[in-house]
Amino acid sequence: QVKLVESGGGLVEAGGSLRLSCAASGLTFSIYAMSWFRQAPGKEREFVARIRPDGSTYYADSVKGRFTISTDNAKNTGYLQMDSLKPEDTGVYYCAAGVTKPYWGQGTQVTVSS
Repeated sequence: QVKLVESGGGLVEAGGSLRLSCAASGLTFSIYAMSWFRQAPGKEREFVARIRPDGSTYYADSVKGRFTISTDNAKNTGYLQMDSLKPEDTGVYYCAAGVTKPYWGQGTQVTVSS
């Protein structure tokens, strides 16, 4: 059974940092693209970042230069380092493994106060 568990969310002041983790079980992490999405209250879920098995990375324009996605295949874990956080980064952050029919985690809340 595939399971993705996010952690690391919380409340932080604007300008602060958080590091989200996505621990995967039941799949070989290294062969999947791993992505982060977020959903703000009243808004649709939006793409944040993706890292492919070859190491190539992609970011939404809104987070480029502030967020860094990475994986540790030995630990079957993905990360999202978030720096220079802004109030508009507030939302529930979800990790996903795969692209066409991704596996999803349950999400972790990130709240950035102004």
